Amino acid sequence: MEKDIITVKNLHKTYSGEVPLHVLKGVSFSVKEGEFVAIMGRSGSGKSTLLHQLSLLDNADEGEIIVEGQELTALSDSEKTKFRLQHFGYVFQEYALLPGFSAEEAVSLPLILQGCSIRESKKRAREILEMVQLGDRIKHFPSEMSGGEQQRVAVARALVNNPKILFADEPCANLDSETSTVILELFRKLNKELNQTVILVTHESEDEEYVDRVIHMKDGILQ
Repeated sequence: MEKDIITVKNLHKTYSGEVPLHVLKGVSFSVKEGEFVAIMGRSGSGKSTLLHQLSLLDNADEGEIIVEGQELTALSDSEKTKFRLQHFGYVFQEYALLPGFSAEEAVSLPLILQGCSIRESKKRAREILEMVQLGDRIKHFPSEMSGGEQQRVAVARALVNNPKILFADEPCANLDSETSTVILELFRKLNKELNQTVILVTHESEDEEYVDRVIHMKDGILQ
């Protein structure tokens, strides 16, 4: 049986304001290595907030996030940044591609930021772009690619550092149904062929067919 790659214990998050908003209310669950999990719920249920805590893009108020035995919430900001770069990959609904960077440059950048040589980084970028069937687009810029192609570049960028966990937050929200299918099938392929752990946030019920398990959220708690 696969081991747990991430364990969440009693996670809380409240956003301050005139009326404090308690978004996460004691969330606990675990995900096994190589599992493809969807976090589903209506808008405002807390699913994207949960993903941001798990992926260290935001700080929880209370609780533990344990990845392969290491508790992450106690890390300093610089330690969290280093951990993110080395162990996590991210895909968002906005492709977040810089207009002046080609696909090859965009995908190689995370490795360059970690100190890899430009030559090795671009070599790895080309390999990953081939994997997501963009080998003929490596020199293309975002303005020269469709939305689906840009999202595949974003997926390649997320995979270039061999992440332990790939986090995807509504990655198909800006895509038509046909292109969404291409992206979801790509996630499933990566999951099955590379044993890539994927945690996907979505509100589309039809996405359930692509994943191993669904975690349902409502009003900041798991259902």
